[in-house]
This record gives sequence, structure tokens and C-alpha cells, in this order.
Amino acid sequence: MSADAPTLCPECDLLQQSPPLPPGGTSCCARCGHTLHRDRPNSVDRTLALTITGLVLFAIANAFPFLSFEMRGRITETTLMTGVWDLAAQGKGEVAAVVLFTSILAPGLQLALLLVVLAPLKWGGRLPPGFPTLFRWFKRLLPWGMIDVFMIGILVSVVKLTDMAHIVPGLSLFAFLLLIFVLAAAQAALDPDAVWERVPLRPEVRHLPNAREAVVACDVCELVVPVAAVDLDARGRSRCPRCTDVLHRRKPESLQRTWALVIAAALCYLPANLYPVMSVTSLGKTQADTILSGVLFLLHHGMWPLAIILFTASIFVPLLKLLSLMFLLLSVQLRSRWRPHERTKLYRITEAIGRWSMVDVYVVTILVALVRLGNLASIEARAGAVFFCAVVILTMFAAMSFDPRLIWDALEQEHDGAATVRSNAG
Repeated sequence: MSADAPTLCPECDLLQQSPPLPPGGTSCCARCGHTLHRDRPNSVDRTLALTITGLVLFAIANAFPFLSFEMRGRITETTLMTGVWDLAAQGKGEVAAVVLFTSILAPGLQLALLLVVLAPLKWGGRLPPGFPTLFRWFKRLLPWGMIDVFMIGILVSVVKLTDMAHIVPGLSLFAFLLLIFVLAAAQAALDPDAVWERVPLRPEVRHLPNAREAVVACDVCELVVPVAAVDLDARGRSRCPRCTDVLHRRKPESLQRTWALVIAAALCYLPANLYPVMSVTSLGKTQADTILSGVLFLLHHGMWPLAIILFTASIFVPLLKLLSLMFLLLSVQLRSRWRPHERTKLYRITEAIGRWSMVDVYVVTILVALVRLGNLASIEARAGAVFFCAVVILTMFAAMSFDPRLIWDALEQEHDGAATVRSNAG
């Protein structure tokens, strides 16, 4: 990012100018501490190499058997898609769709979009049509790729089945494990500023705003745009001149939407924990398991680290997210000035941890796919899995719809040499 480019902090709305960054350096907001920019040396080369490697691993992970389940001479092989098909066949299509999107489609689309965006930057080709839109969608997909969480689900599933049968890992599993690290490394190596700077801008957009000029910042590419330079679409909405995303001074109806999502998630939380998430049939006997009984199973077999992970991700984290979001919503509505830094940090934690609650959904998916031997042994997803999946998705959307800048709106603007310039755009 150019050293003189202005930045509006996406968490507290402070307008500031980014200093020149040394290799590997970072710049943080002077008020709330949010990381604004990070220099990543050789970003395009490193990310492109990791992306191509990731696409090869992704193809292998989806083309070969993932795990095999062997019991009394009978063998069941499963691929990544097997659990999705089986959930749909059992009438749990909503859960199947979430698993398909978060474990296969989102990671695959991330890699494909990175390749399309970075290849022209590396080899000096012409930028593809819709280049900013493609990179914008990559950013939108980032929270929804959950292959790392899926791997934890695999570990929990294998532990649950060790007493029942013999589990054999397939080639796909090893490719999937490597893909987790490669995709994480690609995301860490990517410097979004290096990509956005390649998008041409009009002169009136590039100039530095003066102290009296109203500006608005893009939530996606972080471009600070003078209100007079924004583009208007056919519906009269302000559009970012660089990535074409809709511009808003604040997230529209943030409090109302977040409250609605939090209440819906809270209504689903009790049945998610009270109803069985799956039923296990072994030698003609059927037993229903809730999330808590799954934790107790792991404790009974001495797997306390996995039991702690499952309890934390599936019971504690969803409850913590609900309570945290309610606290943040009430503090904003009461226009509280109490500890805005701490409340902003609480929001960051709440937004970051929500995806890990998908562990139990993945456990059910993997077990359903592996154990398919009729009355000898089979596992079926139950209503609790549907409610729990709803809790995870609703709380993730709730965290995304909450605008942390509202925390700072009740405070007087106090800056040291910098001014916050607000706009009426949006």
C-alpha cells in the first residue's frame, strides 16, 4: 500500500495515514489497535505457488477414498462427498448443504479465485474482466472455508469408532491434511494491498482528502473515497470505484439484524443440546447421542484433550458468542462509554471463534458416511444436528452483521493530530 494513502479503521472509524512499512512490518490503528496493513514480501509469487499446490492437493483430496471402515470382514469406503450424499438421503439436506459449502465448495472456490486473480499479476497479462469482483468474492469466502475444523472432526470421529471397528486412512486424507497447511500458508502470504493497487483509479479518487472533505471507506478493499467521487448504480446506491462493492457509512440496520439473528440462534441452542445429534445402531441395538454424551464418551475412554475441544467448540463457544453479542448490542443501544477497547477486542474474539463450533456437525457427517452396514452397524443424523448447525451459521452471520464502529459512536472523537471525517454516503 502506498505510504501516503489514508485509511479509515474498519473497527473504530478513525481516519489516519499509514506509515511506510518495512518488510514484514505491520501498521495498527492508533485508537483501537486493529491491524490495518501488513507488508508481505514477494506476496504474489509465494501465494501463487501455494495456490497451484493447493489446487493439486484439492483435486487429490476429492478424487480418492478418504477413510475406510472395516467391521467383521465388511468394508465401507468414503470420499469427501459421501457424507454429504448420505445426509441428504436421510432428509438432512440443510446440514448437507452447509457441509458441502464449508468443506468443499468454499476452499475450492478460494483457490480457483486466487489463481485467476494472481496469474495475470505474476505473468504481466491483462487483468481479467471483473477482476475486482473476483477478488472481492475471495475475501467474502474466507470465513466459510473450514477444512481445518473438518480435520478436528475427523480426529474425534476416529476416536469414537476405535472400539467398534478398524479405520484405514486413504490417500485423500493425507492430501487433505497437507491442503490445510498449504491453504493457510497461502492466505498468510497474500497481501491484499498488492492486488488492489493494480486496479486503475480515476485521479479524483486517488487524491488525499482534506480535513473538511466528507469521505467513506469501502469495507472490502478499504479504499477511502471522497463522497463526491463515489459511483452510483442504477438503484442510486453508492459504489466503490475500485471493487464496486456497495458503500455504507455503517452496516445497514446492524442492530436490528444482529438482534434478529441472535434471538433465532438462542431459540435453536436448547434443542441443539437437548435433542440427539445422531443415533448409532450396532448389532441391532440403537443408541441416541447428544452433544454432551459425545463429550462424556471421549472422557470415559481417556481422550480428555479431544473431550475438552468438543465441549469448548460445541457447547461453550456457541453460548459464549450469544452472551457476548447480547452484551455488545445492549452496550451500544445504551450508548455506553465503558471500556471501548475491551469491547472491541471482545467483538474480534467473538467473530474469530464461531467457525470452530462446526466440529460436531462434521463429526456427524463423517460418522454417517463411514458407518453404513445396515443392522450390523449404521449411524443416522438426528434433529439435534439440524438445530446445532443452525446455531453455528446464525451466530456467524450475527457476528458479521454487527458493526463494531457503533461501539465508538457514543464517545467524543479524541485524536492526536488526526481527524475522523464522517460522511452521509450510503
